[in-house]
Amino acid sequence: MKKIFAICLTGLSFYTASSQDINDALRYSIQDLNGTARFRAMGGAFGAVGGDLSAISVNPAGSLIFNNNQAGVTLSDYNIANKSNYFGTQRNENDNHLDFNQAGAVFVFNNNSKKGDWKKFAISLNYENTKNLNNSVYFAGTNPYNSVDQYFLSYANGRTPSEAVPFGNITGYTYDQLYFNEQQAYFGYNSYLIDPFNPSDPNNTNYYTNVAPGGNYYHTYSLNSKGYSSKLEFNLAMQYQDWLLLGLNMNFHFVDFRQTTSFYETNNNPIYSTGTTVDQIRFNNELYTYGNGFSMQLGAIIKANKNLRFGLAYETPTWLKLNDELRQNMITSGYGLNANQNNTQYNTVVVDPQITMLYEPYRLRTADKVTASGVYIFGKRGLISADVSRKFYAGNTFSPRRDFTEENANIDNVLQSATEVRLGAEIKAKQWSLRGGYRWDQSPYKNHYTIGHLTTYSGGIGYSFGDTKLDISYSHGFRNYNQQMFNRGLTDSARTKAVYDNVSVTVLFEL
Repeated sequence: MKKIFAICLTGLSFYTASSQDINDALRYSIQDLNGTARFRAMGGAFGAVGGDLSAISVNPAGSLIFNNNQAGVTLSDYNIANKSNYFGTQRNENDNHLDFNQAGAVFVFNNNSKKGDWKKFAISLNYENTKNLNNSVYFAGTNPYNSVDQYFLSYANGRTPSEAVPFGNITGYTYDQLYFNEQQAYFGYNSYLIDPFNPSDPNNTNYYTNVAPGGNYYHTYSLNSKGYSSKLEFNLAMQYQDWLLLGLNMNFHFVDFRQTTSFYETNNNPIYSTGTTVDQIRFNNELYTYGNGFSMQLGAIIKANKNLRFGLAYETPTWLKLNDELRQNMITSGYGLNANQNNTQYNTVVVDPQITMLYEPYRLRTADKVTASGVYIFGKRGLISADVSRKFYAGNTFSPRRDFTEENANIDNVLQSATEVRLGAEIKAKQWSLRGGYRWDQSPYKNHYTIGHLTTYSGGIGYSFGDTKLDISYSHGFRNYNQQMFNRGLTDSARTKAVYDNVSVTVLFEL
């Protein structure tokens, strides 16, 4: 038979080929500036400031700045507005999300003995979202050059029917023998989007498109994602004499991410005089990623004098173990989409194998990071602080390495070490505190265009009721990036500006 049409197998199939790419690595390596409202208001410049539950995630020695036991919880409202331009057509899409993004406690123990050099100990437990993965992107426009047929042709060309099981008779095969690359070719072939030049030749490796030429392909693309990347920190810190503070964090990471994408294409080009012509295509994908990981942090704070402190911290890579599940389906419409290829009859074909592909578990090593900090304290009147970090994005690595040779080589070629600068200030007047901050985060890409630099401004206020404190912050950030629909074939992207607005409220309790 010429086509294997709408195979209706339902179930789970293990899948060993990789479709992970650099976007997956950066999703869990680029972190948001989450945490308490005070931390966010001051731009996260807390490496030498300490005394804040979220400051411990920058420099583990910061828990020793607390004078008393403390617990806190933070509620945040996230809003992301994506403004996209695809070949001159502009579209906007917003996502808003309310979440308890931080909760933790710190316990401080003073050594009252005058004989020992270790003056103070602190332990803490803190949970934070490291990245808000909720997002919505939509763009549409007319591409004057390229069709999605190039995506499917890129997977089909070079494969014979015996090398790509879905192209031939699948009798004797189970669906779990289909790899990701073959599945993409399968969708293109069985939806009548592409055909072999010589269908009677079992060694055929060349395919042609049934999308009419002429350009002006109208595209729409929507992306909706939900989920989180978070960590649970166990902190231990010790103070040596009056000048040196040392700390250690053990971080346990959790990932839960769901993303759905839907691509649509249509055109009004003249149909082929014979054979098949496809003029409408919809391709849907559902991805679910989940897993966990581990990282560590080491930090030190030096008290130069009563007003000046310096900090240095190192964050190891995060070693994640991840699982992916993928579902795909495709719908095409056009002339001659039937066994007789009657090009005068308009038909619709649905290709939905109703299969959830389970990837073999894989590992991702994210970038490590070094942070240097300083703070000048104006007694009880306030402070100014600065953090400078360097993150080594080229260290992102998928494993087993033998299965991700191309992906790891691409990471090495296009990613760089990136600098992050955070500045903060706080003014105190009796029970009130007024805060401001600035953050600049360099692009992880060498070209600075695929993902641009991030700029964030922030501010906030705090009020102390004695044993209870209330902090409120607002931050506004933006960065430009390319939103790509496919990683091969149709690689045209929309130029997108993401605008991030966040309001956080933290309640703190002295214990």
